[in-house]
Amino acid sequence: MKKLVELWKQEAERSLEGWEFSYLDDSGRWEMEPLPWDYLEIVRQYLKETDRLLDMGTGGGEILLTLAHPYNKTSTTEGYLPNYQLCKKKLEPLGITVKFVNEDDHLPYPDGHFDMIINRHEAFRLDEVNRTLKHGGIFITQQVGCENSRALSKRLLKKELEVDFRNQLSYQLKQARKIGFEVLSSDEFYATLKFFDTGAIAYYASVIEWEFPNFSVDNCLDALMEVHHEIEGKGFVSSIEHRYMMVLGKS
Repeated sequence: MKKLVELWKQEAERSLEGWEFSYLDDSGRWEMEPLPWDYLEIVRQYLKETDRLLDMGTGGGEILLTLAHPYNKTSTTEGYLPNYQLCKKKLEPLGITVKFVNEDDHLPYPDGHFDMIINRHEAFRLDEVNRTLKHGGIFITQQVGCENSRALSKRLLKKELEVDFRNQLSYQLKQARKIGFEVLSSDEFYATLKFFDTGAIAYYASVIEWEFPNFSVDNCLDALMEVHHEIEGKGFVSSIEHRYMMVLGKS
């Protein structure tokens, strides 16, 4: 058992590059129920080759590059320093504009600059998005909602996770309409996420530290042991992934 705990600690100390969990995806150590929409397909439906495009919180640019949008018409923001440094090496040589942001209440771009702003799992201010969009521009976002990982976090940390209940579709749509956006499309879903080994949970909880504050293998050892025995019995432990999406038009 001591060896197993050491393996969990190694997982918890592993770092994340970009925002894609390929380390878990490629090894089949977790499985998420598919969403009823495809973020990239929605973006492609609206994106024109001539558009000035901003990708907020681009991570390592993994999602952005799959769009194959003209690099000279593509801009990004990133607020996580290791990812920003990665983007400077990976995206800037291609001709993509890369800018660091400390806070999402100010985007370092001029008024009415973009035809489309996309945002996958990055914080945003709707008034700031509105400012930087051209008239007729489109904002497309997929967000991680306030119910994400709450039950699993409580199970590991033995206390309720403090969340912002404004981070759900109904509230965001209300705010968008107040600002003057037209709601072109929206949806919300609570997907089941299955973990097939406890090390995968240790890795996930250590990376998503805002959903698992003060997580460590030592602090949560009893709970991790309970999870381990459950996985041994039924093959997995499940969590809830809360997602919502909006497509908004600026008139």
